[in-house]
Amino acid sequence: MINRPADYQKAIEFHGHCCPGLTIGYLAAKAALERLNVIRAEDEELVAIVESDGCGIDAIQVLSGCTIGKGNLIYKDYGKQAYTIGNRQTGKAVRVVMTGEIMPLAPEQEELKNAVFGGEATAEQEAAWQKIQEERTAHMLATPFNNLFKIDDVELKLPSEAKIFNSVICAYCGEKVMEARARLKNGKIACLACTEEYSRGW
Repeated sequence: MINRPADYQKAIEFHGHCCPGLTIGYLAAKAALERLNVIRAEDEELVAIVESDGCGIDAIQVLSGCTIGKGNLIYKDYGKQAYTIGNRQTGKAVRVVMTGEIMPLAPEQEELKNAVFGGEATAEQEAAWQKIQEERTAHMLATPFNNLFKIDDVELKLPSEAKIFNSVICAYCGEKVMEARARLKNGKIACLACTEEYSRGW
């Protein structure tokens, strides 16, 4: 049994498996929280901005306490392994960007990876790939933050805490929609989905 940090194990359990992508988010969160000298938010004290939809987001949620549901996890589709965490109480924020390299795969390991992700791997190949992934993540966990990331203090206009809005009924689909997201379509209240269908001519 591999001896893993307790917070890393929680991130694995939340995500469903151990992988380099999750580990990047875990280490980025650790680096940012350490730089800000804060711990996991109990509520909305922290705000996180993530710039891709990769595995690392799950670790950011677990370690920072920032979630979509609380309105303090903001997703920007930039395709970057970059994570910003800000502290509402101090106004300070840190952006952590992956710049280092994960252990490269040998040609035979690439073939193994392709078999696994192609759904053609045997049970033995699956186990071998998992062992490789564990070795890669162990290497990352032992690497200093500065060898993996560019870590910068940044100015960040922190969003206000989550608000609760009234609901209205869409005249087209009959479903409730947050008032702040409703639109007018032919003089009637419409949800964004019905508005988009109208604009696209569906």
